[in-house]
Amino acid sequence: MSYGGKLTRRTLLAIAGVGSFGALAACSSSGSAGSGPGEGGGGTAPPSSSPAPPTPTQLPNGGREIFPAYRLFGYCGSPAAPALGQLGVGDLADEARGMMGKTAEWGGGRRVQPVMELISCIVQSAPGADGQYRIRLGDDIVQQWLDVARQHKALLLLNIQPGRAAFLDEVKAIERWLREPDVGIALDPEWSVGPGQTPGKVFGHTTGRVLDEVASYVSGLVSEHKMPEKPMVIHVLRRNIVSDEAELRPHKGVALVKSVDGIGPMHDKVKAYNAVMAGTPSHIHPGFKLFFQEDGRYGPLMTPEQVLALTPQPEYVLYE
Repeated sequence: MSYGGKLTRRTLLAIAGVGSFGALAACSSSGSAGSGPGEGGGGTAPPSSSPAPPTPTQLPNGGREIFPAYRLFGYCGSPAAPALGQLGVGDLADEARGMMGKTAEWGGGRRVQPVMELISCIVQSAPGADGQYRIRLGDDIVQQWLDVARQHKALLLLNIQPGRAAFLDEVKAIERWLREPDVGIALDPEWSVGPGQTPGKVFGHTTGRVLDEVASYVSGLVSEHKMPEKPMVIHVLRRNIVSDEAELRPHKGVALVKSVDGIGPMHDKVKAYNAVMAGTPSHIHPGFKLFFQEDGRYGPLMTPEQVLALTPQPEYVLYE
């Protein structure tokens, strides 16, 4: 199926102008490091007191579970191209400060956990050297974004547009970052295409089973490194982009979120939200995206009051 209408404009915005950023692409390393403490010499008397156990790592604003205590709110973007979102368009630190100035509007009775979503694996219209139709941004860029996120007690989500690559392979490629307690992931199945398909010419697609494999992998990292809960966001433009969604099961340590990416005037966005969220399993939390450029062509963006009046109420709200 080909893109058409409004989606064509979004497609061109999303894939135009990023091909020249191949120099930014770098496979993230995925090693592990660590050493255990040495043991002292023999002695007959036991120590007078045992060392206190380490304090469990918490989320940037406290606690170890995201929902229902928090609502996630943030911006997304990438330094690779302005079309990919608000963050990265200008000075990253300035944009992050502007984002933080909006957090109070999105509480709706909850604490707000700020989020910076970096599109770190970017779909391409050409196959590239490995034929996968995507590039990976270098570790230096991810580190820069993580440093800024930490200045504002924000979570950093690494967004993956995989092209022909497998989601799980791309997630494993960023394992060194997922071992950080304040880094999660966002998956964009609209840009996940099969062999012989070209991103931008067809809608991508994934399955609940594929997403479940990713969630299981992330859950294992959380357990192994005793980290707080991590968000795993799935961006969905329309219902059939994810088939057999029920196969995405709950996983300990992973907060699953389905963010609806409908574009256009308010009535179209609400219609898309209702359609995509219908029948969603209860363990998958609702999310909603606002587009500064695409939505803005149709009039004022939806206000926090209008977004939070949706049913179910979004628990993740993102500006792009």
